[in-house]
Amino acid sequence: MPPYESESSDEGEDYTETNVLLGYATKDATGDAISHIGGAPNWIDDKTAPHGSLAKCKVCNGLLSLLLELNGDLPNHFPGHERRLYIWSCRRKACRRKEGSVRSIRGVRIPKGASARANAKPEKKIVEQEEEKLQPKIGESLFGVKNSTSSTAPANPFSNPFSSNSSSAAPANPFASSGGANPFGALAAAPPTPAIEVTSEEKKDEASTTLPETFAQKARISTPATTTPQAPRPHEPWPAESAFPTPFPNYSLDAEYETLSAEAPIIPQNVRMMDIDEGGSSSGGKEDKEIYESAHDATFQKFADRIGQNPEQILRYEFKGKPLLYSDTDTVGKALAHHSENGTSSNAKVQTAGRGAAGMPRCQNCGAERVFEVQLTPHAITELEVEEMSIDGMEWGTIVMGVCSKDCKPADVEDGQIGYVEEWAGVQWEEVASKK
Repeated sequence: MPPYESESSDEGEDYTETNVLLGYATKDATGDAISHIGGAPNWIDDKTAPHGSLAKCKVCNGLLSLLLELNGDLPNHFPGHERRLYIWSCRRKACRRKEGSVRSIRGVRIPKGASARANAKPEKKIVEQEEEKLQPKIGESLFGVKNSTSSTAPANPFSNPFSSNSSSAAPANPFASSGGANPFGALAAAPPTPAIEVTSEEKKDEASTTLPETFAQKARISTPATTTPQAPRPHEPWPAESAFPTPFPNYSLDAEYETLSAEAPIIPQNVRMMDIDEGGSSSGGKEDKEIYESAHDATFQKFADRIGQNPEQILRYEFKGKPLLYSDTDTVGKALAHHSENGTSSNAKVQTAGRGAAGMPRCQNCGAERVFEVQLTPHAITELEVEEMSIDGMEWGTIVMGVCSKDCKPADVEDGQIGYVEEWAGVQWEEVASKK
C-alpha cells in the first residue's frame, strides 16, 4: 500500500490524503464518549481496573497523570475485541527524560471462544478474498471515513469520524462505541470436524496446534503442550482517583484524515536561513556551518513540515502504519528509523535484542511483534497545559505507542474477562542544545 494517494479538489488545487487519521482536541460534545485527552480514565467496565502498579512512575514511584484514552476497537482486525489505549506521564521535573516516566496500557476483553477461533486456520480461498477486499484504504473500514475517490458519496470533511451512528451501515469506528458491523466481514472459521474417535496421541497433537501462534511458539508448535499452572498475580488495587495529581483538562476528540498540500514545504518562521560557504566567509566559518546543519536536521525538518500542514493535530493514528519521527538520532529514532516510507525493512540486523521487524520491543506478555498504532504530537502539550501558569512543562517531541500485533490478553485472564497489558511507549524528547 502506498503511503498516501493523490487527489484533487474541485478548484484544481492538488493535495494528498494519507491513511493517517488526525485527532483534534475539542470542548464540544462528540458522538464518542470514550476517547479524550486529559481528565480521568474510564475503564472497559466500572468493575475491573488495571493492576495498581501500572499507575506508578517507574522512576519515582509516584502516581501518573493521564494524557490520552482512546477507544481502540478494531472489528476488522480483532472481531469482538473491546480495546482501550491509555498513555500516562509523570509530572515531576526530576523524572523527565528518564525511562519509565511515560507509560502506556492496552485494555482488552476478548469474547468467549475467540481464542480458539483465532487458532483455527480459515480456508485459503476465503483468506485470499479477504486480502483482496482489504486493499482499499484501511481507515475507511476502521473509522467509516471515505476518501474523495470512493464510488459512494464522499464523507463530509467537517463531520466527526469518531462518532458512531446506529442507523448507518458504515463500519464501526474504533474511537467510538463498539458494536458496529465490519463491512469486510469476519474471516470464516474453519468448517467443523466430524466427530470421530481419536487416540490419546492424536489428542496431544490437536492440543499442540491450538497454541497461540506467537513468534516464540511457532518453533515448537508441533510439540505436545505442557500446561504449567500459573500462580495468581499479587493483587494491587488501582489507587483512588483522589490520590492522583490534579488531572489535565479534559478534551473530547474530533478527527479527519490527514491532507497535505502538494506545494513546497513551508519553512517555519523560527528558522533563519544563512549563506554559509565552504570558505568560511561568515564570522563563525566551519563552526557556524556545523551548528546550522545540526539545527536543520532532515528528520526533524520533515516532522515540522508534516505537522505544520495541520498544526492543531494532537495525535496521529494508523494501526500497523509508521510513526512520524521527531528525530532519528536518539534511541527511539534509531530503533524505528528503518521502518521506511515504503514499509518495514527486511534488514535482519535490526531484528535483534528482542525487537520485531518494526523496531519495537516484542510484546512482553506473549512474545508477538509489536506494531505502531498511535502517537501524540507537540500540540497536545499546548492543549493539556493551557491552564498551567508555569512555562516549565512537558518536554517531549512525540510519544509513540506500539501495541501487540496479536492483541493478546494476560495469561491469567479468561475469555470474556477484562485484562490490561503494559505496552511500549517510545518517547522522543525535545532536543536540547548542547553547551560547549
